[in-house]
Amino acid sequence: MSKYEVVSTNRVAGGGTYQRIKHESTSTKTPMIFGLFLPSTHATKQVTETTPALFWLSGLTCDDTNFAMKAGPAAFAAAEEQCIALVLPDTSPRGEGVPNEDSYDMGIGAGFYVDATEEPYAANYKMYTYVTEELPKLVEESFEVGTVKSISGHSMGGHGAMTIAFKNPTAWASVSAFSPICNPTQVPWGEKAFKAYLGSVDAGKAHDATELLKGLQSSCFDDILIDQGKDDNFLANQLKPENLTAVGGPQKVTVNMRSGYDHSYYFVSAYIKDHVAFHGARLNKAQGKLRASRSSYDFSSTTGKPIKCKAMVARGPKQPLTEEEITVDAPKAGEVRVKVIANALCHTDIYTLDGYDPEGLFPCILGHEAGCVVESVGPGVLSVQPGDHVIPCYTPQCSQTSCIFCMSPKTNLCPEIRSTQGQGVMPDGTVRLHDKDGKDIFHFMGCSTMSEYTVLAEISCAKISKEMALSKACLFGCGVSTGLGAVWNTCKVEADSTVAVFGLGAVGLAVIQGAKMAGASKIIAVDLNPDKFEMAKKLGATDCVNSSPDKIDKPIQKVIAGDMTPWGVDYSFDCTGNVKVMRAALECAHRGWGESCVIGVAASGHEIATRPFQLVTGRVWKGTAFGGFKSRRDVPQLVERHLKGELPIDHFITHSFEGVNKTNDAIHALHSGDCLRAVVRY
Repeated sequence: MSKYEVVSTNRVAGGGTYQRIKHESTSTKTPMIFGLFLPSTHATKQVTETTPALFWLSGLTCDDTNFAMKAGPAAFAAAEEQCIALVLPDTSPRGEGVPNEDSYDMGIGAGFYVDATEEPYAANYKMYTYVTEELPKLVEESFEVGTVKSISGHSMGGHGAMTIAFKNPTAWASVSAFSPICNPTQVPWGEKAFKAYLGSVDAGKAHDATELLKGLQSSCFDDILIDQGKDDNFLANQLKPENLTAVGGPQKVTVNMRSGYDHSYYFVSAYIKDHVAFHGARLNKAQGKLRASRSSYDFSSTTGKPIKCKAMVARGPKQPLTEEEITVDAPKAGEVRVKVIANALCHTDIYTLDGYDPEGLFPCILGHEAGCVVESVGPGVLSVQPGDHVIPCYTPQCSQTSCIFCMSPKTNLCPEIRSTQGQGVMPDGTVRLHDKDGKDIFHFMGCSTMSEYTVLAEISCAKISKEMALSKACLFGCGVSTGLGAVWNTCKVEADSTVAVFGLGAVGLAVIQGAKMAGASKIIAVDLNPDKFEMAKKLGATDCVNSSPDKIDKPIQKVIAGDMTPWGVDYSFDCTGNVKVMRAALECAHRGWGESCVIGVAASGHEIATRPFQLVTGRVWKGTAFGGFKSRRDVPQLVERHLKGELPIDHFITHSFEGVNKTNDAIHALHSGDCLRAVVRY
């Protein structure tokens, strides 16, 4: 492995970091510098995976700084949104002893992404090997980037991207290019380079995209995206995209001819977001397929037997959780035992731990936002089997035709196991969790996922695609789903509606995201902590209000209904659990038709109040549980939307921990004020 040095690190506006890295290249036998953009999600990613990467190959005379300065702002923002890394190699070796010509199209800055065989270039100009072997290995092993990778580039780099992808299509998830040299053996740039680097133009056919395309017997990629400026002065003599498209054959190639653009980086910056999104969708799909192929567990040694494992036990209210070895019984009829892979900490867990939950029982094992693998199933279980991936859902769905709640489109509140769930036991009235002395430990919300293994009712298991990372899937177990569903299901927010959101934790931000996706025209975000406003705006908030008494001189409802809107907002959402805020949310709802949705859970014994006149004049007060989603039907659909790139959720994970014993650290993070979701991997 090459030794490397991080030359510089810069934070990128909107999220992520950009580094320039120097290393001793064994391919080029010279020091090389490359650029590396890492999205903010890289810091909290699933540790068993690397971050997907798009390799960008620059054109003649360029290096990584050309892209970073001219196209970087748009490219980095798009990569942050797609949660992918960008790897920006230099175009050639540089430095003392490296052969060069004064002409810009040969020598330093013009390696042409081939392995030179002719002197004086043979020793150093090994850019094909550098880009396809050495650099990918370095970023994967040293920076946890690029097991799944795509490739793109501009001009000479566009030529390199296409030929590299065509020569080894299984190594790349997708390929695109800006203004590529499409048929280099037929143009002056290519003829000159191939003679000098390889000895003949004929030898260059192995690096000619048009020639390689002619030899394809089947499609390698679902599409190849090419953007070309119509006003490019190199178009006719050097680039020749018409030669590439004339090949036809099985491979789809989309060439967009863009009016008003030339060969410059101004053109690249105008359309780089489209290319990053093109690759992001395909990278994340390929990442999911790789994840699914690696999901293999052998549970034969534990099936039907008690399992001893680690768990964090809540012994009493307002006490730190204690790490203990517990025993988890085998599942009984209608039950499923799961291996918990990741658990996200939710405020409801803390609410119970702090003694505010009237159903809170101790000792218990908390946790209800998790991603799990089925270890074994009890008699009669048909909907899942060992090896399946599931999200435990505290709101079950029995789906029985005799259940008027499951059959009704108006609610998701299946009562099948509600009474026993509230008593901290399984449906048969007993527990499956025991401490080292054999004493019973209560279940929590039918989940108890702060344990390496737990037992669930079958009707609480939402089976999901194995392509979804379980360290992210856990978010759909409660808060994020609740916020989205409050908008889409409970209130059915319409396009052009106005919305106010009180409380900017994960649930409140999910409400904002859902409202933006629903087409709301005005989204007012309200919180006491202005540090949360940046994320709120990123997700769609149009206005942010600090509701501290020292910041406003009147009740917040009068600020919203009067100052910011003439009659109030169409929809308001309380995500705080504070009954005074619930009242404010109702009273800023629009006269005549405004709806206010209570999402936050208030402490035991608290009551809401308002003047009846608020309701008489047309406002509606309603509440939601799990966002109205029918868990086993709808949660898998949310996962599918995420996998398709329609529903990003990575931004909610702000803290990540390893090991069940780190749960107290996650609780501390949640109390810090800058944490949305802390995910603990077991």
